[in-house]
Amino acid sequence: MGEDQLEVLILQTINGAVATIPNYLEEIKENKDVLKVENPKEFVYGIVMGMALGMSGAILSAQKEMPTAEDQIKVRDIVYKHIPEIRERIFS
Repeated sequence: MGEDQLEVLILQTINGAVATIPNYLEEIKENKDVLKVENPKEFVYGIVMGMALGMSGAILSAQKEMPTAEDQIKVRDIVYKHIPEIRERIFS
């Protein structure tokens, strides 16, 4: 899989994760007594980053037998490159 194709898949994953933000924020508000989250937006940021990194790693694993450390760093770098827009979509 080429790097451009990998980035497109990762962007799709990030966009899917970001699309869940309103639902997570609403759920946190509705369940604040159980969840005891002090900063819902930071909490959701952690969820979105976990989804982006986890699902991107899973996509990479599905494409080849076992991703190398270099492959995993490439995925991380692509996700990290999009952190400013992820944060903007959560915190704005």
